[in-house]
Amino acid sequence: MFTGTPENVRSFWSLQTTVNNRQPLSSTVNFLIGIAIGTNLGDRLANLQRGVSRLVERVQPTTIIAGALYETDPVDCAPGTQAFLNSVIEIEAACTPQELQAHLQAIELAMGRPAIREKNSPRSLDLDVLYAGDFVSDDPLLIVPHPRLHLRRFVLQPLADIRPDLTLPGHELSIAQHLVALQDDPTEVRLVTKDWMKNG
Repeated sequence: MFTGTPENVRSFWSLQTTVNNRQPLSSTVNFLIGIAIGTNLGDRLANLQRGVSRLVERVQPTTIIAGALYETDPVDCAPGTQAFLNSVIEIEAACTPQELQAHLQAIELAMGRPAIREKNSPRSLDLDVLYAGDFVSDDPLLIVPHPRLHLRRFVLQPLADIRPDLTLPGHELSIAQHLVALQDDPTEVRLVTKDWMKNG
């Protein structure tokens, strides 16, 4: 698990930001937000690291932690598709879930993922809001908590690394309990490294 304050996160990623480049944030309340992050195209590890770096630049979190990095084989994808690398990060930031979603979509686009794409097409970066404290939304544009979070081992496993005792709004089971309840093959999600956010 990686943890950091704004100062050492920015230093760690060698971010070059100025006040003029910062996106305005309208929230005056900090949200604790979980984000699923994945990729199966190109230099996968570099994609994840650049995606986190861009996110830190944009929202300037007060804290950031990350689960381990896991690899899963592609399902219902074209032949020859690379395996996925997946993890979960959690940030605390003065950013509403809606604002964060807009940031995530902008980062995906900047990283080469087209806004209009075929289902299950390879992706340079995939970012999804999983939860945001006690915030609940059934808006089709942003459903929070993520409606399929508790069914996906590649999400639950890295999330359990950092928040095993977390119980999401509307859920009776904790993240660790959801993970135990899965009926799939646990070997399909393979640990790659615990320190993927280290630069070099």
